[in-house]
Amino acid sequence: MTQHAHTMAIIGAGAWGTALAQVFAEAGHNVTLYARDAGLAAVINKIHRNDVYLPHIVLNNRIRATAQLAEAVSGAHIVLLVTPTQFVRDLLAQLKSLLKTDVFLVNGAKGIEIASGKILSEVAAEILPGHPYAVLSGPTFASEVARGLPTAVTLATTTPAYQAQRWVQMLSSKTFRPYLSHDPVGAEISGAVKNVIAIACGIVEGKSLGQNAKAAVMTRGMAEIKRLGLKKGADADTFLGLSGIGDLTLTCHSPISRNYSFGLELGRGHAMKNILAGRRTVAEGITTAKAVASCARDLKIDMPICIAVNQILHHAATVDDIVAELLSRHLRPERD
Repeated sequence: MTQHAHTMAIIGAGAWGTALAQVFAEAGHNVTLYARDAGLAAVINKIHRNDVYLPHIVLNNRIRATAQLAEAVSGAHIVLLVTPTQFVRDLLAQLKSLLKTDVFLVNGAKGIEIASGKILSEVAAEILPGHPYAVLSGPTFASEVARGLPTAVTLATTTPAYQAQRWVQMLSSKTFRPYLSHDPVGAEISGAVKNVIAIACGIVEGKSLGQNAKAAVMTRGMAEIKRLGLKKGADADTFLGLSGIGDLTLTCHSPISRNYSFGLELGRGHAMKNILAGRRTVAEGITTAKAVASCARDLKIDMPICIAVNQILHHAATVDDIVAELLSRHLRPERD
């Protein structure tokens, strides 16, 4: 239980946003959950469940849903952004006139903006310069967080330590443990690109290429994450942490992962449009693959697995051809 109750706003009533609302409400905070769909907000308030995105979880009475953004953030000490990446810029623009300069802004989205190739901390700095900002990332399945199972995450910020430590205290509970990092760039790069690697791992599993191959894709995928991260100014140690190898490991191994399960279906030969037609939520790695491929080209970084996934998703390349192409690449030292 937290020492002091705070007022929190969570922008995004999907599975992850709802799970965070639940864990913070259980810790004693008052939480307003913003849903773009007024009907969903009304149902959450009426039956205390979000059966659309997080079924079977009875929500704490401290959670109140709304479809009005201004109402959601009114009086909030901390605002968490938990929306699809490509909506974040517009959302920040709307929040600009609504947030006081001392409100803590925490990003829980994982992706790279396609139009600009920017990570979300760069987008936030552009729209809300100087605003207190942190990244919440790590190995987290929403259903487990909502059920109160033990979870550890990274809270990454360049905010001075005394202030950042206050955030950590606000976000911690008996079952939800944030570890402080001062590398939001590394946390965001890891959180974004691991979704692309997870699609690749799902493809490997779906094609029955074996556990050896999946382990190799994960490991070489982390090398690609690290290359991009270091180029963007990240700390190498971040990739060994919860937001790095921790998140990658979870996302690349479980059918619960939207990105891994999407790759699994691709590997089994199902068409992308048919897979997406049966889903309520879109795997972030689909759009991130396009953004990462552009970044790799513009920054002249070797990211063959990410580029291969982009070729399959957005340029009609076949899985068999891409696998053959990757296996025929020139040999190189592992640490390159």
